[in-house]
Amino acid sequence: MTGLLTEADGAPVAVENREASSPVLLICEHASRRLPEKMGTLGLSPEALSSHIAWDPGALSVCQLLVRSIDAALIYQRFSRLAYDCNRPPEAEAAMPPVSEVFEIPGNAAISASERRVRTEALYVPFRDELEDFIAARKASGRPPVLVTMHTFTPVYHGRQRDVEVGILHDTDKRLADRMLSVAGKTKRYDVRRNEPYGPADGVTHTLIEHGLKNGLLNVMIEIRNDLVLDEVGQKVMADYLTGLLGESLASLSQ
Repeated sequence: MTGLLTEADGAPVAVENREASSPVLLICEHASRRLPEKMGTLGLSPEALSSHIAWDPGALSVCQLLVRSIDAALIYQRFSRLAYDCNRPPEAEAAMPPVSEVFEIPGNAAISASERRVRTEALYVPFRDELEDFIAARKASGRPPVLVTMHTFTPVYHGRQRDVEVGILHDTDKRLADRMLSVAGKTKRYDVRRNEPYGPADGVTHTLIEHGLKNGLLNVMIEIRNDLVLDEVGQKVMADYLTGLLGESLASLSQ
């Protein structure tokens, strides 16, 4: 490999169950806390690099359980969002954040335009291209995918407790989100809310816009409070819940 990534790093993006029977395409932009070898630690402590600022704990594990339970495909980023946040466009400062919550990221402070290009080409472009190619192939075969991006969020943010447990996020296309919120409201198993703890104004719907809205595809972003999915039991419980939620919601949309 050339540029940022070494042979030891491997590919920037991974695909699981490419030939899945379900229309659901799971996308996990913040699956990993790993940094490319050449980037070192970005000046951060091991504790910081293990925390939620580096990744979305539990998100990939929940996705992988859904891959099996609904026979979905999965595309995920193999490196930390601190290297490049694949849910942000290259021009956004948050794509390579100099600060995350209360943590300063020394290795991202005042990075040059050329370094931004190197990171973008090594991490964002392959991720974007993999999504585009997958979607194009499915559409060409008459099987347009349903995009479901998976994230987790911290229970406490800037000292404030978050009561919401599951967020159902959308941009201008709210078809799937509306159905999911309606189904979730029947059981009230979790505190499920629309566009919380983030929404379009926070810049979190880049993937939905670029790959969902622009292709006319059903799309939704799921945010799970990470204390609910920090262990295998919690991950399994949440995956079972989301299996039912997605299944009933998509079935109602197809009627």
